[in-house]
Amino acid sequence: MSETLIRNAGHILTMDDARHELRDADLRLANGEIVEIGRGLHTQGEVIDASGCLVTPGLVNTHHHLYQTLTRAVPAAQDALLFGWLSALYPIWARFTPDHVYTSALVGLAELALSGCTLSADHLYLYPNGSRLDDTVQAARDVGLRFQPTRGAMSIGESQGGLPPDVLVEDETAILADCIRVIDAFHDPAPGSMCRVAIAPCSPFSVSRDLMREAALLARDKGVMLHTHLAENDEDVAYSLEKFGCRPGQYAQDLGWTGPDVWHAHCVKLDESEIALFAATGTGVAHCPCSNCRLGSGVAPVRAMRLAGVRVGLGVDGSASNDAGNLVAEARQAMLLQRVVSGADAMSAREALEIATRGGADVLGRPECGRLAVGKRADVAIWDMRWIEAAGSWDLAALLLAGPTTVRDLLVEGRAVVRDGQITRFDLGAAIARQNSLARALQQQA
Repeated sequence: MSETLIRNAGHILTMDDARHELRDADLRLANGEIVEIGRGLHTQGEVIDASGCLVTPGLVNTHHHLYQTLTRAVPAAQDALLFGWLSALYPIWARFTPDHVYTSALVGLAELALSGCTLSADHLYLYPNGSRLDDTVQAARDVGLRFQPTRGAMSIGESQGGLPPDVLVEDETAILADCIRVIDAFHDPAPGSMCRVAIAPCSPFSVSRDLMREAALLARDKGVMLHTHLAENDEDVAYSLEKFGCRPGQYAQDLGWTGPDVWHAHCVKLDESEIALFAATGTGVAHCPCSNCRLGSGVAPVRAMRLAGVRVGLGVDGSASNDAGNLVAEARQAMLLQRVVSGADAMSAREALEIATRGGADVLGRPECGRLAVGKRADVAIWDMRWIEAAGSWDLAALLLAGPTTVRDLLVEGRAVVRDGQITRFDLGAAIARQNSLARALQQQA
């Protein structure tokens, strides 16, 4: 039996149902599960000394575009709103190959791991030059993260009044056929699964109503979840009103896109009726505060959503609009923005960490993740609080109020993905060098 004991943790923030917080305690992991929490525990397996450390559940990222890690800080897209930002980047993304998609995902997932993330979704909605969802699935295997890839798609190009260039759109019949292929190939519905696939047409302005309807029917037939972008900014809402004659929430409901098997990214511009709809139907939201700031989209009404009972998780979004992939920094930003809007008591550090852990796990339909309790998965982040970022801190809230923003150790399914601040499973330096080489070539072509 594979077993690990995390010994003498300065603090353990469990995020269990009672939100227990423990001092000077141990955590025993075996065969991918948490089997014991307490003091004075023993093991015949590996021992990790967590003295002076804060131990939390692994963080959960509910929305990302990993392919964008290759297009950070592109000059033409630095100061644009959403639609202009997309128009500047689509021609670059159209030159991607499977190598670009794999390498970008590999580096992006490693960046997430170093920020404490153990479970990440990814929204891949363009497939140029032979790229496939398979490329990101392989990257997640190589990094060792629990993964929720979504088979995205775009089907309405510029010639039909859509935003993406025609070269990046696909035939809708082919889209649905490939959704079936990747679900059959990669989706594992079992508890503790390392990979679950979802279906994710990109957005209401890049696919047809028919594809949205058919995607919802297919997802429910296959028992997988649904994901898309919704109500991201004022342009998004204006497009919905003009093209569909209704607000985004109504559009989603009409096409079968509400329910506990659905989560929408952003939702910055949901109104009271849409918040009530999402609460009543159990529809989830991926809140992406840094990207929303970067693109000038606004501040999502997270306080109102949570008061209404909407399930909310965090997403770093793509690295072309964040431009970082640091999930603990995203939790801090979420906390700060709600305070800017509603006052200093609008969101505590503990609530932001709850959204970043069990909140995100629940949005992705993974209640066995995002909390430290007996029987839950052994996804654990260990933060060393003895260095300069947290020096002088009195409370575990220092993780968001001060730092650090990088884990010392990260375990996924009980296996070390980060040890002593270093990625364990592949040569990260070589991957970064390859990433930079690909980015330079893209820049020269542009």
